[in-house]
Amino acid sequence: MNYKARLIPILLTAFLLTSIAGAAPKEQEGWTSLFNGKDLSGWHVNCVKADKGKTYWKAVDGAIECNSIGDPDHDYVWLTTDREYADFMLTLQFQAFPDSTGNSGVQVRSRYDDSPDAPKGGWLDGPQVDIHPANPLRIGKIYDETRGEKRWISPSLPDWKYIKPADQEPIEIRFADQGSGWNTLRIRCKGTRIQTWLNGTQATDFDGSGVLDNKAHTDYNVGLNGHIALQLHAKSELKLRFRNIRIKELP
Repeated sequence: MNYKARLIPILLTAFLLTSIAGAAPKEQEGWTSLFNGKDLSGWHVNCVKADKGKTYWKAVDGAIECNSIGDPDHDYVWLTTDREYADFMLTLQFQAFPDSTGNSGVQVRSRYDDSPDAPKGGWLDGPQVDIHPANPLRIGKIYDETRGEKRWISPSLPDWKYIKPADQEPIEIRFADQGSGWNTLRIRCKGTRIQTWLNGTQATDFDGSGVLDNKAHTDYNVGLNGHIALQLHAKSELKLRFRNIRIKELP
């Protein structure tokens, strides 16, 4: 084989490798990690005075762990981002444990109020993408914690009681004792639209026009911008881990 004949496959291989390598940064472009894998830098805890000093939220084995197993004597405790966000794509993985019966969720565009007017001396207003491993039908659906709303908004229901829509198909989740046990939750917030996906299957496509921009939300400056927070529900015995938490802000 002459020199030119040998050079052609080498150049072709180099071209293909360069093309593949060049595609990866575009897919990753604009993403920012919200967890460094070591500590809770960039986050802070919001809770009522009685729960201050309790350490339900910790960095454990490269993940953010919430653990209140054996200790239901608490109110809501939120782990909240220092920064605020408006339009974004958020992706994370969560690991649920079969002996945990508690409830959690991902608050988006939310804001903590510890003024004298706040319920219980402290409240986080804003919509929440639910994570309730004991009832996977609720995972990815949206409950609104905003005062004046306080109900499921996707699906639209009158209060906190979850009623399965007739056309809702179950999305399976994995627990910690099943393979890797990690599940992927993706959330897209753009204007008044919120979309969610659980393990690659769409769970919600919510047009929040008339809800996320109504008086209840504008009064507390939530619904369209605010903080992201991970929730420990009041009185819950919860063990849940989060990792690979990344955000991409949208124009």
